[in-house]
Amino acid sequence: MSVLRNLETRIASLVEGAFGRAFRSEIRPVELARRLTREMDRHRQSSLSSTYVPNEYIVWLSPQDRRQLAPIENALIEELAAFLLEHARAEHLALQSQPHIELRTDRGLTLGECGIEANLVQHERSLARATSAPEPVPRRGPPARGSGSGQAFLVYGASRTPIGVHGAVIGRSPDADVVLSSTDVSRRHAEIIPDPGGWLLVDLGSTNGVRLNARTMLVPTLLTDGDVIEIGSADLTFEVH
Repeated sequence: MSVLRNLETRIASLVEGAFGRAFRSEIRPVELARRLTREMDRHRQSSLSSTYVPNEYIVWLSPQDRRQLAPIENALIEELAAFLLEHARAEHLALQSQPHIELRTDRGLTLGECGIEANLVQHERSLARATSAPEPVPRRGPPARGSGSGQAFLVYGASRTPIGVHGAVIGRSPDADVVLSSTDVSRRHAEIIPDPGGWLLVDLGSTNGVRLNARTMLVPTLLTDGDVIEIGSADLTFEVH
């Protein structure tokens, strides 16, 4: 560790220690982002080919801080999740799904204090939360037809792959339904799953992310006929007939 980095760490310890407690003020969003990032880094788990980090975070706040953040809570959670996702990509860390953040109140905490519980949750559990969230899934154009009203396909180059009733995984793994051999594609990069509104595109915590119609996709999104999915250097077209 460099001298400057060591000094920075020591100063941070002082601020968060007795000195910080003596001059406690309400917690700031930027402080939450920094602490969440630290928890992500602290809980790294290495496998043979990837380093996994937690994808679920429960943030415990004092009653005063929770009330202070209440007017911006939904927007704050969305921005913090996007911040963690960008950090994971920059550090080449693997996520089982999009980061899920929940704020809760702990009456034992005082103003400016917080606790963070970080968990690595299997994709199925996180996906259920994402698809059952009260916020509507962003739509662009007319709603896609469901799996019962037409056959869906993924078109890549000269290949046209039908999407089965359980969906399709896109990635570098030989076990994926649509295999992309490029090194900028994660083994399980993204997935298309059936949804009551049509077909849902989900980023499986990929390193380089997913772009949909030239825009970075941050949340699971409903697909419409003709959408272009960008994964690494590959462009795939979603079709429903």
